[in-house]
Amino acid sequence: MIVRKLSEIIQTDRETRAKTWASRRLLLAKDKMGFSLHDTIIFAGTTTEMHYQNHLEAVYCIEGKGILKDLDNGEEHELTAGTMYALDGNEKHILIAEQQLRMICVFNPPVTGAETHDANGAYPLLTEA
Repeated sequence: MIVRKLSEIIQTDRETRAKTWASRRLLLAKDKMGFSLHDTIIFAGTTTEMHYQNHLEAVYCIEGKGILKDLDNGEEHELTAGTMYALDGNEKHILIAEQQLRMICVFNPPVTGAETHDANGAYPLLTEA
């Protein structure tokens, strides 16, 4: 059984930060669950373009307000607490945080924790040794 508290992850190697977000990785590939689980903050007033070409991602918004823009079809969706979206087709997208967004994210395959967004906004496909 794995038990972790968010307060024990913040400011450790399980927390990754960029200009527009902070991701606290509750489960990683080394935990052998078949997916990774993240508690992610998208900072208010920021715009983040992403394109996860190597991973499927499901996101559940639990706090804040923003806009999700699907760059593949031009659709826009309001994000508020209680909204879920799944990138089941590896859609290129933009998150606009009108207020700070707090998201619970699941990645398949799981991330290792060493990934950073590349120039396309994607995580490389890394595996655990």
